[in-house]
Amino acid sequence: MDAMLNDSATAQKIARALPLEAEANTWGDEIYFSIPVEMPLDDPAKELVNAGDLGYWPRGRAFCIFFGPTPISAPGEIRPASAVNIVGKVCGDPAHFKSVKDGDLVRIVAAT
Repeated sequence: MDAMLNDSATAQKIARALPLEAEANTWGDEIYFSIPVEMPLDDPAKELVNAGDLGYWPRGRAFCIFFGPTPISAPGEIRPASAVNIVGKVCGDPAHFKSVKDGDLVRIVAAT
């Protein structure tokens, strides 16, 4: 699935680390996996996100793909385990990620 990174410092550091490959972890309708990037929370860090948001979770040094509620979400919201830096957005329907299971290989590459 295509996605766009924003111009934040965290997104730029992730872009420099590409390509990335890891086994997916799922937590409700979130996919996350550790990446070799270390960044603090940025000023507009979010406690609530939208479907299709891409995030970086500093506590776990993890890349996150949000496509629906997590186990701690209240009705109508998508809540990460703790605040995340928003680093981009999925292009297209994020519901396609519902087919990803724990342990599935996830690969992130720069567009050519």
